[in-house]
Amino acid sequence: MEERPQWGPEAWGSVEGRPAPRAARTGPSLSSVLNELPSAATLRYRGPGVLPWGAEEAEDEEAWGSMQTSADAAHEEQPEPGASRELPWPMAARRAHRERLARDRVAQGAGATGAQWTRLIRRSKEKVREGLRSLQPWAWTLKRIGGQFGAGTESYFSLLRFLLLLNVLASVLTACMVLLPTWLEGTPPGPPAPNASSPCGSYNPGSHGLVTFATELFNLLSGEGFLEWSPLFYGFYPPRPRLTITYLCAAFAIGLLYLLLILHRSVSGLKQTLLAESEALTRYSHRVFSAWNFGLSGEVHVRLRQRLILYELQVELEEARVRRKAAVRTLGQQARLWSVRLLVNLVVLALLGAAFYGVYWATKTTVELQNKPLIQRTPVLKLVVDYLPSIFISVVNFVLPPVFKLIAPLEGYTRSRQIVFILLRTVSLRLVSLLVLLVSLWSKITCGGDAEDNKCKTCRYNYQELPCWETRLGQEMYKLLLFDLLTGLAVILLIQFPRKLLCGLCPGALGRFARTQEFQVPDEVLGLIYAQTVVWVGSFFCPLLPLLNTVKFLLLFYLKKITLFSTCSPASRTFRASTVNFFFPLVLLLGLAISAVPVLYSIFLIPPSKLCGPFRGQSSIWVAIPESICKLPQMAQNFLFFLGTQAFAVPLLLISSILMAYTVALANSYGRLISELKRQIQTEAQNKVFLAQRAVALSSADRTL
Repeated sequence: MEERPQWGPEAWGSVEGRPAPRAARTGPSLSSVLNELPSAATLRYRGPGVLPWGAEEAEDEEAWGSMQTSADAAHEEQPEPGASRELPWPMAARRAHRERLARDRVAQGAGATGAQWTRLIRRSKEKVREGLRSLQPWAWTLKRIGGQFGAGTESYFSLLRFLLLLNVLASVLTACMVLLPTWLEGTPPGPPAPNASSPCGSYNPGSHGLVTFATELFNLLSGEGFLEWSPLFYGFYPPRPRLTITYLCAAFAIGLLYLLLILHRSVSGLKQTLLAESEALTRYSHRVFSAWNFGLSGEVHVRLRQRLILYELQVELEEARVRRKAAVRTLGQQARLWSVRLLVNLVVLALLGAAFYGVYWATKTTVELQNKPLIQRTPVLKLVVDYLPSIFISVVNFVLPPVFKLIAPLEGYTRSRQIVFILLRTVSLRLVSLLVLLVSLWSKITCGGDAEDNKCKTCRYNYQELPCWETRLGQEMYKLLLFDLLTGLAVILLIQFPRKLLCGLCPGALGRFARTQEFQVPDEVLGLIYAQTVVWVGSFFCPLLPLLNTVKFLLLFYLKKITLFSTCSPASRTFRASTVNFFFPLVLLLGLAISAVPVLYSIFLIPPSKLCGPFRGQSSIWVAIPESICKLPQMAQNFLFFLGTQAFAVPLLLISSILMAYTVALANSYGRLISELKRQIQTEAQNKVFLAQRAVALSSADRTL
């Protein structure tokens, strides 16, 4: 049996635990080995002014003996804590020792108390966090989806739950700040009389006389008739002083709530993304050695966790393969790839431009056809004309995203990067299409910005075609939301379920053609963001739109869940969930910013309708705020008006700039420190490899001897 090498002091040329004299050493000295370490090659790691390894090493046994004696003396000078009277010291020394021990006990007690409070606070935070996590709906459903279909699909349902929470909070604020004040001050008045007229024309909402069931159904789908003068739309609310303030403050409070919650989610997603995409965690060893949860109980939970780790490893392997392929490309291949990317982006821009022009044409045609006598007499034609912009937008959103998905692999990016580009192009299509629709409507409301036009000269808006333009905008957003829900139901019931049946019942070529479908995360996510952006735009003109969207998202969650488990299979190509967990809220912020533009434009620049709404008779919607401030005490007026002056804005801007510059400098210093620590970790790893190689070499040399 082969003897194992003994790693004693003799291996380094020493006797009895002490370095032998330099002349007596047969092998390499310790200083020479340490000087060959990779860390010894850089002064940045060891710091300036550090002498080479072994420069202060004792040259003979006397030096070693003196060092050992000094160490023993230092050890003896550190007595163990005990009674001072037992120490063979003078009285003054024992008194000083006793006082020092008393101070140490006090410091340790204070430190222990502080550590105890810190531990108590940390445990309380963990318990509160666990309690809030237990209150989250569908937690087990999301875990099951993540284990069976991957973290990317789980991120869609997590985003859907987050948007559902946003709409519930917005509905509660709307009920408290708009609906309650409306009825607390008395029953709202009815619609204007049919023969009532004013310099700005007449407004006759609602249906008059006998109404058939078909007409009522069409009114329900278009938001007209009995719904036009209801709490659903802006025109229903009466012009009461308190209601105008609460109505406007509700819009700003809901917008601020949206912004804060989305920013909080974006920051948490950004932390996960930076950690996942950095080299701080080794891509494979972290998942192999640290990803398992040893607190799992039950076979179902274990299988779900195994599948989740499997999907994460698949993502890492696929992205590593793409990066390895990109690293060996020649200059000609790089030029060919960039040419393909340029061509793909030109095609995307052409498709987006054609879609935007089509939305503008559909909106312009709808406004022109709505006043035709034939359209007014035929309910079906009127419904089709009313829904023409919504139909065109839905068709474009249904056709172009698969095209974007088809051409994305040609650009040679990783799967996660492909998802980001598909999302960017699809969100540009959806949100800019909505923006084109709004620009077309605003152009019609303001007569193309021409205040001298005959239709806008009297009331500063197109009162002849749009006597209550706020309600008209609310109806457009209502139709977009409703048509999006009907389109989703039609796709599920008429395409996805029949496709699953066809795949299962036809094993031949037809079944292979139908094949099992995968859950398309980018398309589904953009559908959610588009629907939420529609709600953000229309909630000022249709206050109950967040409540309708809550019902829609609740129905959509269960429909998508049933569709996922019954008709879809796990994705053949997965992607990194941390990337989309940051990118989804970022796209939400983009949708919130886009929706804020038309709402703020309406509040500050367009005159409100003279015949409907809580702001009727005002020169602008924002005028209600300064008028309310003027009714406050003089001190409160001076303070609030001071907040809008340059004397407050300029110092605030300077302080904000200083704080921002300090934050940026602090972040840069932390970044440099993190980079330095990463380099040190890499150097330590190289040291370990070098020492292991030297140990193997010495072991081989010992065997040969």
